[in-house]
Amino acid sequence: MHELPVTRSILEIVLRHAAANRVTAIRSVELVIGGLSDLEAEWLQRYFDHLSRGTVAQGARLQVRRSRLTFSCDACTTRFDVDRDELDSARCPVCGSREAALIAGTGYRVESMEACAWATSS
Repeated sequence: MHELPVTRSILEIVLRHAAANRVTAIRSVELVIGGLSDLEAEWLQRYFDHLSRGTVAQGARLQVRRSRLTFSCDACTTRFDVDRDELDSARCPVCGSREAALIAGTGYRVESMEACAWATSS
């Protein structure tokens, strides 16, 4: 159920940017979610539909993309990316070490949004 506060945060970000750019309607929001995040796209959309009622984001579709995991090798400090399904066999591409620290792959970010902005006459 942790999708609800995350979705609330996403909506706040989207509405803040919409207001700053005189957006009248948001059609879609592209989200990038870390490969190890357990956020579910279906629940994010359901909560977004509920929370966005009566706002410029009402009816917007969330487009969710999973990011790769980024590690830093403990032995040589090389940074490298790994897909979630390759996690068990991950090795540093430079020195071959299996010892590495996860540095990205659990969070989320609003990547972009498709919006309409019509100028109003005064």
